[in-house]
Amino acid sequence: MNPTASPAAPFPLSILCLSDSWGGLELNTARFAGWMRERGWPVQVITRAGSPLAARAAELGAAVVLLDNRWKALDVPAARRLAGVLRDFGTRALLISRNGDLGLAVLCKRLFLPGLPLVYQQHMQLGLAKRGLVHTLRYRALAAWLAPLPGLARQVLEKTRLPADRLHVVPLGVELEKFADAQLTTAEARRRLHLTLPPEAVLLGLIGRLDDGKGQDFVVEALADLRHQFPQLHLLLVGEPTRNEGTAYTDALHARIRALNLTDVVHLRGFTPQPEVAYRALDMSITASTNETYGMVTIEALAAGRPVLGAAAGGTRELLEDGRTGLLFALRDNASFGVAVARLLREPELARELGREGQREALATYSHHRQCELTEQILWSVA
Repeated sequence: MNPTASPAAPFPLSILCLSDSWGGLELNTARFAGWMRERGWPVQVITRAGSPLAARAAELGAAVVLLDNRWKALDVPAARRLAGVLRDFGTRALLISRNGDLGLAVLCKRLFLPGLPLVYQQHMQLGLAKRGLVHTLRYRALAAWLAPLPGLARQVLEKTRLPADRLHVVPLGVELEKFADAQLTTAEARRRLHLTLPPEAVLLGLIGRLDDGKGQDFVVEALADLRHQFPQLHLLLVGEPTRNEGTAYTDALHARIRALNLTDVVHLRGFTPQPEVAYRALDMSITASTNETYGMVTIEALAAGRPVLGAAAGGTRELLEDGRTGLLFALRDNASFGVAVARLLREPELARELGREGQREALATYSHHRQCELTEQILWSVA
């Protein structure tokens, strides 16, 4: 497809995401709604009352409609209300960004709006095979399925009966320009974060919510071992606790930092609306997630021009080409991680080259402009 083609004018687009959480999926849904609105599309976001997504979508200027879905895929009253909302807005295509909402969307289409094109924007891996009758009927009601990575697209073909001609690879986008801003120097970024480091310090960093699956605990343990050989290492952790898990993980993490006598070298910062500042402060960025489907943090670090060390799991294996755009290490393996860090410390030119190549790859592949252009073409083709 030619991503610059504009064969038709924008039409009313509705986005369904009935989530109470605030993670990568919801953040991307809100940002995508804002981007499409900026491009001239009338956009309506259908979500839950009181959700972070409702608040953020409204801030971005999208119309927001609140919907409850108590009975999930069997909720006929909710499907009827959804149909009314879509008719009132003049919706010509419904984009679903959360797998859990597919059942309701298909029910609405089959009972009330048979001509409505449904487009699913995948954010998560499929897990088990879904080739049974219920999933087959559900997926075949879709006009298009957007997979963010080629590997995830192959997984869809292997684990479902979705017709291949309805499957498209559309990378989820990031506003990359601010991460690549060379005027935001490392020194200035550290000043904004109130980081006072010794001149010889090398700052590793992990950006993302504080969550057992993100691997902050692993990196802290690894840092304690590495500092015996490389005492110049410091660590920046930026994020806040996962909403549904409370502070148990965070409290345990803080206790472990104290127990390992790392309080002077592990620098904790809360959520920031300017993550580019955190990335630009780093010497190396780490993705240690146990199963990251599509790591926005990895893409942001690449765009910032920082060498990225990524756990060889989930989508990180596709986002990083080992030895060219980053280095992979075995998941939660201290020795493997230590080898990767030591290599970059001993080969500074390799670190610079990985940063340059990673940034070039990110800007060419994962721009939000590209996501919007590719999605527009698919919306025009189905509507």
